[in-house]
Amino acid sequence: MAHVVELSVVPPPLPSSWSPPKPSGKSISPLVSRRLLPAGPAFLAHVRRVVHDLSFEEHDKHLQEEKKRLAELNGEGVIVDDLGVGDEDETEELLSLDPKEWKKQDHYAVLGLSHLRYKANDAQIKIAHRKKVLKHHPDKKAGTAGDSNDDAFFKCIQKAHEVLTNPERRRQFDSVDPYYSLLEDDIPTSSQITKAKDPSKAFFRGFGPVFEREARFSKVVPKEGGVPMLGGVDDSKEKVEGFYDFWYNFDSWRSFEYLDKEVNEGSDNRDDKRYTEKKNKTERARRKKEDIARLRSIVDLTLSLDPRIKRIKEEEKAAREAKKKGKLNSASGTATPNAKEDEEKKKAEEAKKKEEEELAKAEAKKAKAAAANARKKARRAERATDGP
Repeated sequence: MAHVVELSVVPPPLPSSWSPPKPSGKSISPLVSRRLLPAGPAFLAHVRRVVHDLSFEEHDKHLQEEKKRLAELNGEGVIVDDLGVGDEDETEELLSLDPKEWKKQDHYAVLGLSHLRYKANDAQIKIAHRKKVLKHHPDKKAGTAGDSNDDAFFKCIQKAHEVLTNPERRRQFDSVDPYYSLLEDDIPTSSQITKAKDPSKAFFRGFGPVFEREARFSKVVPKEGGVPMLGGVDDSKEKVEGFYDFWYNFDSWRSFEYLDKEVNEGSDNRDDKRYTEKKNKTERARRKKEDIARLRSIVDLTLSLDPRIKRIKEEEKAAREAKKKGKLNSASGTATPNAKEDEEKKKAEEAKKKEEEELAKAEAKKAKAAAANARKKARRAERATDGP
């Protein structure tokens, strides 16, 4: 219910320098009385403000948050950040792909997922595919001049979607992803690290991304912290040893089935199929062996250039020298606190050892007495059975 409040307002007097403005000569439109109906978005906004006791600023902020939330919803009602999937620029080389050579195409690039690749989830693949289909469907561009290859690229889009939505086939493609295959040779050399202005910084900048790329192939992912990464220059000895222990025993799920040669179409000869399967199996084993050797060589090179190894060795050497110095001070009568602790610990260990030896002797004595009593009883029993 509306309330009317009357306020007595007394206007201040006009200043002496004030003069009335000159008439503009324009006529003022007459006042019009309008009747407002309690309906529409303005009325609903008013109701929300009144019910929830919101100011205009709070109400506008709430509306912006609600619009943002609805914009992030996909068709299934699941919040998904598409990260601009499917909006990447398409090069002429990409648009001219031959669908028959689908094994040679970069499926992530075809769907506009080059910036995500193996990190793309199912919802993002679905969004990217829908965008590409809406853009390149042959029916949409039928009769348009200069788009003779749209049908071919549309087939590439469908093939990319088929591969990436099949977990097994996507795993096979990720094993030989052409983008990362080019980066496998991009490994820092020993001279690049040692000749850098800051070898330590160059070491971590050069080898850190290498292990981040290789980590995705690990069969074993520790629950705490995931796959060990290269870390930093101040890592402890335990962390450094854990890193190299994991990578020297790295168990990779990487396979190379995606590169298998297909059996000739139309061939029903079993011998041809068996020969092709045998050759594919041999090639997979060869590539797997080469990949294991490649990763092992990277770990060897990393270990040989790791500045933390030198630091840890220097710390251990300093600790040994300090311990040796403490013993010398103890022998000269000026024992340090550490030397005193070592001496007390040694005495306690000797006392414990002496006590254990005494207990062992007592047990042996008891066992010897028990054996003697048993022999006496046996002799008495023999006499009793022989009789007079």
